Amino acid sequence: MKAAHRRFPLFSSIPSWLLATLFLGCIATWHMVRSESYGVIFSALTRGLYTTLYVSLIAYAAATALGLLFGLMRISSNRVIREVATFYIEIVRGIPMLIILYYIAFVGAPSLVKGLNWVASPLIEAGLFDKISVRDISFVVRAILALTLGYSAFIAEIFRAGIESIPSGQMEAAIASGMSRRQAMQHVILPQAIRTVLPPLANDFVAMIKDSALVSALGVQDITQLGKVYSASTFQFFETYNVVALLYLALTLSLTLGVRVLEKRLDTSR
Repeated sequence: MKAAHRRFPLFSSIPSWLLATLFLGCIATWHMVRSESYGVIFSALTRGLYTTLYVSLIAYAAATALGLLFGLMRISSNRVIREVATFYIEIVRGIPMLIILYYIAFVGAPSLVKGLNWVASPLIEAGLFDKISVRDISFVVRAILALTLGYSAFIAEIFRAGIESIPSGQMEAAIASGMSRRQAMQHVILPQAIRTVLPPLANDFVAMIKDSALVSALGVQDITQLGKVYSASTFQFFETYNVVALLYLALTLSLTLGVRVLEKRLDTSR
């Protein structure tokens, strides 16, 4: 048994429940491959898989950048900046993601269009620009914006916790060596904090993959929406949602395994 663990260290680190899930997933995949109807359903949902990944990747990249900004504002020595960041984080974290999606799609987007048209009104009257319509902002863009705002609040807290986990003496030593506070944060504190927060950031990406199913409420053609449309037109609800569930499981479990490998590498390199 020990020799097997030495030969296959990755499998020895995988919990039993995950191995059982992978085994059942392989059986389900084999059954679906043999069935003609499942093959048709899978082909119909392939475009939704691309949309799910596209929305999740762009939204998460933007949420990480915005979360880092608010995380830095959260620990600022300026009270006004700190309170603004705290207000944003607490408000956004207290609202369900589905409500944020609806709010951005049907309230935020029209308000943004009105504001842009008002700012650009002199140019529009001069004929240099056309007036923007709400329809010019697709629901995919609105969904990405909503996921970005919703997850940035949680990511901001992850960055704040990671930065505050670094001993304050390192900041003092960097400043004493001639660095400014900004330089010390950029070259000393942040590199260590990012290494600490990588696993929770990866876990948040897994959560976003699952929450991206909510964008189907806006009619975005992701896995869930295409599955809903296909099952309603063919009445193959059991088969369709089996494929939908399997696709999400394949995405989340592969990312979960990646997170575990990342955590172990970070632990061994410390």
